[in-house]
Amino acid sequence: MRKDTTVGVALMVVGVVVIVAYGWLVFATPWWRLILQLTGFIAVAAVFGILAWIGYALATTPPPKPIEEIEKEIQEELQKLQEEEKKQESNKGSS
Repeated sequence: MRKDTTVGVALMVVGVVVIVAYGWLVFATPWWRLILQLTGFIAVAAVFGILAWIGYALATTPPPKPIEEIEKEIQEELQKLQEEEKKQESNKGSS
């Protein structure tokens, strides 16, 4: 078997085993309430943890340059290139 197929089968087996184990823990054990509380807490903590991470990234990332500034830099570069091109043409003409 290829490696991808092996990994896929392993993930599928693990998924089915976890589903069966979770179902057993919730419906066939006296700890069902604790299991549901832990599951709910982990789910909410994961969602709001991701939300906090996004907020941190937004708060600490510097803002992008304004479009006008970028356009000005591009125009300056174009002018430099045109001046260099003119110099090269004048050097070819005088040689």
